[in-house]
Amino acid sequence: IYAVLLSEGTYLCSVASMYRLLRREKQVAERRRQARHPARKVPELVAYQPGEVFSWDITKLAGPRKGTYFDAYVMIDIYSRYVVGCQVHLRESGALAEAFMKQVFAQDQVPQVVHADRGTSMTSKPVASLLSDLDVLRSHSRPKVSNDNPYSESWFKTLKYMPAFPERFGSLEHARDFMDRFVHAYNTEHRHSGLGFHTPADVHFGMTWHVDDQRLTALEKAWAEHPERFGKNRLPKKMLLPEVAWINEPIKQEDGEKMLV
Repeated sequence: IYAVLLSEGTYLCSVASMYRLLRREKQVAERRRQARHPARKVPELVAYQPGEVFSWDITKLAGPRKGTYFDAYVMIDIYSRYVVGCQVHLRESGALAEAFMKQVFAQDQVPQVVHADRGTSMTSKPVASLLSDLDVLRSHSRPKVSNDNPYSESWFKTLKYMPAFPERFGSLEHARDFMDRFVHAYNTEHRHSGLGFHTPADVHFGMTWHVDDQRLTALEKAWAEHPERFGKNRLPKKMLLPEVAWINEPIKQEDGEKMLV
């Protein structure tokens, strides 16, 4: 319009002014119909003890050649941080995910909730059918929100940032052997800061009381020998387990009852 009028010898205003007036009258807008995606519900999950909420995901392990990868299926109990299952396969698929879950549930227990992101295996029909048959609630992260699956993401970071993690795995057997050894060490030797420096296995199998007794005995012995070494002349506070573990902490109930999963 600006160019046509100017060619005819008429100047009304600048192009910028025309757009300003059009915006004021709400005449500048996308003409095509736009897809409107509904807002995704924030997953809010709470576990008060082991066996209530499992989180799982699949991570890539670099193979022997550039562009080759193995897929590690890993499932974690979010309360105890115990790795209840880990398998490494050549590919990612819903059928393999279903078989993986069946083995995990047979070895450990069937949880109330299984949480995952929205990958193709996580939302596949075999997995959905299995969880439905077992009356297990399915929970999924919002699209492109990695913080909705913090326990799995954190575990993968712990795995891949350790000095002994290989740059590449020479074979499927190499990857499986490494993951088996790492999972065993993580479950039984790793002192987790979020668990009062207990191991995931001690928390998962209810053995923390035994470790706490040993720690208290050691502190009392040190106190008896050298009380001056303790600040404020008292024993350090006991390293406590958290009362709950959660994904996106729900709003607490006013009546003091447990928060619902």
